[in-house]
Amino acid sequence: MHRRAVATGFLTGLTALSLVCGGLAVANGPADGPKAEVRTGFESSDGAQWTSEPQEQALLAEVDRLSERTSVRRIGTTRQGRQLREVRIGGRQADITVLLVCSQHGNEPAGREACLTTIRDLALAKDRPTLDFLEHTVVLVVPTANPDGLAADTRTNSEAVDINRDHMALRTEEAAAIASVLRDRQPDVVYDLHEYGAVTGYYDRDLFDLWPRNLNTSPPLREEARVLSQDYVRRAAQRAGFSTGTYGIWTDPKTGTPIKQVAGDGQERILRNTAGIKNAIALLIESRINAATEAEQKTPAVNKRRRVKAQLTGLSGLLTYAADRRKAIEAATSHAAEHGDQGTLYLAGADNSPPQPADILGSPPCGYRLDENQFEHVGRQLALHGIQLRRSPDGGAVAPMRQPLRGLVPLLLDSRAQYRLTAAEPIDRC
Repeated sequence: MHRRAVATGFLTGLTALSLVCGGLAVANGPADGPKAEVRTGFESSDGAQWTSEPQEQALLAEVDRLSERTSVRRIGTTRQGRQLREVRIGGRQADITVLLVCSQHGNEPAGREACLTTIRDLALAKDRPTLDFLEHTVVLVVPTANPDGLAADTRTNSEAVDINRDHMALRTEEAAAIASVLRDRQPDVVYDLHEYGAVTGYYDRDLFDLWPRNLNTSPPLREEARVLSQDYVRRAAQRAGFSTGTYGIWTDPKTGTPIKQVAGDGQERILRNTAGIKNAIALLIESRINAATEAEQKTPAVNKRRRVKAQLTGLSGLLTYAADRRKAIEAATSHAAEHGDQGTLYLAGADNSPPQPADILGSPPCGYRLDENQFEHVGRQLALHGIQLRRSPDGGAVAPMRQPLRGLVPLLLDSRAQYRLTAAEPIDRC
């Protein structure tokens, strides 16, 4: 069966709207069967309240009970004792894996609501197109990546750390949990859901997105991320009446031309960049928090419903992409893992910001040597990243460059890398 045909009719009842996004149909109408009884707190309150932590726990437990193709596991515990969970939906022999990371910033909850709804609809779907899709695709979801921040309504976690700036150092339990999922599950696609504050006229689209800008991301992966962005996520949103754009770029309100960049660089510690360097097709998605209409200003629930609706349209584009381009996804991620042991590497720069000469590793070292003290201090983080190491008789270790995560090694261990774990010794002779 063609992937376009598989996508048609896919995920009926995913949202409370009526869309046709590419080949993916997302229709309005009351849920049937178990779906009608398994609802998020957001849905039950018609958008008046966000889903609480106990409501999330109850929903995931019920989905896990009702669906044989769904499993829920704990991947970590926050400093305040809240569980970090991963939900897995799909067949055991699927071809590709898609990972949703929801609400790394605790005061950006709309993506989390979209993720919880998607978990329920995928887990309990009975229509043949969705079942066919899940035979080929595993969907992983970290529904609440920052539970302590969500409880406190803060961007950061309970240690005042921005999790989305911790994907190199892995100081937080939250970032370490996500790193373990990337290492163990090796997702082909990573979709990171956020929200942002608009600036009227210059920076106020309903949905922004951005691919990995880091130059150590394999070019085929970056190109696939652009396809995901422009041909699927943005197209789905536009067909639903939402405006779209590139995250971090202010545009002239009269001409639409870019005038300055305020965010969205190539920092390797940001998840969309980290995931790209780890051989995944990654995309950041951002829905507008600010009220867009007088009705939203008057009634907060209207604003919340629009934000979640926008996130759900983006997700419909993502899932259509996974259905349509499964072979291209497999080819791009396999090529990155198998052929990443060649070519120039970069310690800084981005796809829209040329690196300085000192940041270009035209002839990278053969590896990096850690002494015993360095290994003691950063060995756990290297293991969480999935870096391959050879232990040394002196208690240290060597990180060879010939490994699937070659592009990550110097960013973690080179003395010139901004977010390095430690300054290891380069090995020049193989």
